[in-house]
Amino acid sequence: MNDLYSRHRGVLPDWLALYYDEPLELTHGEGRHVWDSDGNKYLDFFGGILTTMTAHALPEVTKAVSEQAGRIIHSSTLYLNRPMVELAERIAQLSGIPDARVFFTTSGTEANDTALLLATTYRRSNTVLAMRNSYHGRSFSAVGITGNRSWSPTSLSPLQTLYVHGGVRTRGPFAELDDRAFIDACVEDLKDVLGHTRPPAALIAEPIQGVGGFTSPPDGLYAAFREVLNAQGILWIADEVQTGWGRTGDHFWGWQAHARSGPPDMITFAKGIGNGASIGGVIARAEIMNCLDANSISTFGGTQITMAAGLANLTYLVEHDLQGNARRVGGLLIERLRAVAAQLPGVREVRGRGLMIGVELVKPGTDEADPQAASAVLEAAREGGLLIGKGGGHNTSALRIAPPLSLTVAEAEEGAAILERALRSTY
Repeated sequence: MNDLYSRHRGVLPDWLALYYDEPLELTHGEGRHVWDSDGNKYLDFFGGILTTMTAHALPEVTKAVSEQAGRIIHSSTLYLNRPMVELAERIAQLSGIPDARVFFTTSGTEANDTALLLATTYRRSNTVLAMRNSYHGRSFSAVGITGNRSWSPTSLSPLQTLYVHGGVRTRGPFAELDDRAFIDACVEDLKDVLGHTRPPAALIAEPIQGVGGFTSPPDGLYAAFREVLNAQGILWIADEVQTGWGRTGDHFWGWQAHARSGPPDMITFAKGIGNGASIGGVIARAEIMNCLDANSISTFGGTQITMAAGLANLTYLVEHDLQGNARRVGGLLIERLRAVAAQLPGVREVRGRGLMIGVELVKPGTDEADPQAASAVLEAAREGGLLIGKGGGHNTSALRIAPPLSLTVAEAEEGAAILERALRSTY
């Protein structure tokens, strides 16, 4: 392992993040478990950053990939592609967007890039509204709208970005308000921002902020925002890269918690749909998707082998009601962790929905973020046989828990017990 780590450092960028003091090489997985190159077995509560959505080595997906690879792996979008059309049809129908069109990419970053291109072209404006504490990818334009300092290496951008309140419920100037007053205050903030600028192209927002530590506003915030945006024709882009496909349990899409005003103008997606295959994309109303007046292609977006994986994965997800499982098992897991947190002074909050759970850590007796404790818990959980993530807009002090959606009650209890021991060993 040390040899591989030194080779990694010799040829890859210094800024390419690795977890753990002694980084892991994962060699194989099955169900909700993975193994490293030393033969250690772990319960996986992070799924390759919310990407292994159903299960590791899911037979239905591996079979579909194998069969497709035996026919043709890739042809580009210059040719008709049956798996791509079939998956696009399924996604368009599930999106809730009327007369929807789907464009496939290879990542969430590229999906958000595409949505920004569409919005700015359609609206003839390069101004974008984004949420504080947000994360939308690592490309030049996506970094330019990311509201999380830890993941924004440059202030240079092709876009003018205006940040509004609302993505974090329990911090900031409106944290002490009740939910109704919080929404009203955020709406007034949005109106104030819009009063000082020409109408932006769009608001892009994660229904639950992923890298930001699984924070979210009260239900209905984006519906209230939408009423303000609609008055000026400003588009709403829901970044569902992490929240989509039933992970929140209560809904298939995160935007549905804010559904009073109907579906977004655009949805971006990635991660879980491919269960590890590189799939991202944009869903948009036809008039928006078709606003470009130049040719375009996607060399690898929609390639046959990833589309086969996505079709098999989505079919399994729906037929086995993994959204319902996320609601049931996730609800149990959240309550179990809240019971533990009530006994530990360093746990500020356990939050989330379904199998998208954040545990925010602070220095005991204060409201100050404790990134060192988050790293220590990550290490202790690994030693106990559990892999989790971390994030947050306040010095990366939130633990992120997002297992495959097929997680069983017994596995949830096992993971919660390991995490409890890791937390107690730290505080």
